[in-house]
Amino acid sequence: MALSKEQVNSVEEVLKVSLRNKFQNYNPEPASMPFHTRLLGKDRLALYSFIHSLITNFGESIFEPVGLALAQKNFKMAVSQATAGNQISTAAQAEIQKIIDGLITATSTPNKKEEIERIRKVCQTGEMIKVKPTKVDLMFESKDGAYFLFDIKTAKPNAGGFKEFKRTLLEWVAVVLANNPNANVNTYIAIPYNPYEPEPYTRWTMRGMLDLENELKVADEFWDFLGGKNTYKDLLDCFERVGIELRDEIDAYFGRFNKK
Repeated sequence: MALSKEQVNSVEEVLKVSLRNKFQNYNPEPASMPFHTRLLGKDRLALYSFIHSLITNFGESIFEPVGLALAQKNFKMAVSQATAGNQISTAAQAEIQKIIDGLITATSTPNKKEEIERIRKVCQTGEMIKVKPTKVDLMFESKDGAYFLFDIKTAKPNAGGFKEFKRTLLEWVAVVLANNPNANVNTYIAIPYNPYEPEPYTRWTMRGMLDLENELKVADEFWDFLGGKNTYKDLLDCFERVGIELRDEIDAYFGRFNKK
């Protein structure tokens, strides 16, 4: 077992709190759906609407706090919805654009280590300008001082968004280096589970824009990085136990809608 009893308790408590908060703050859409209601019942429609809302916000309401709970034991610093920095050099902006242009035109292939060093060389060159980069979903500092920044995406991200994903990852590098040019900084797209299991995750759509080895962590690659080997398996068990424990509570909550 990768997770300690303390970590398991922490993760399961995060899940319970997240679900109960969702119950307290959730109001089904007021739209009238007479055919659906008569066919399926108010409780099932309410459940469907709730699940859809939960899945839409799963990253922020579930995956982020769970990731934070896992990482706090293994990293010196762990925060969610973090700001990577607030300034970037004009030379770094130009270098990022060159990198992206090269990838779009296929005149270069993704190589994150080289890209970071290209940005490092110009991270304090030119004018330093104030920016508001995309918030970092999860940001960690390891015990040896390395930084790891994650952008959590849905299991099947839109292929058309990869260019902007790449830009976000490179801008995070630039703003961290603007503040500390010698920083060991790593930025990733995280995909919490593989929707194609047991088949391998289909990564080909990202090839050409992302360095798959150094910019992408999927399912167990992501969770095991946060909590250690076999964390992903232990985490699924945590979700199952919480689901069983709260089943009566969930049923009672949605049963109310049949009485309206």
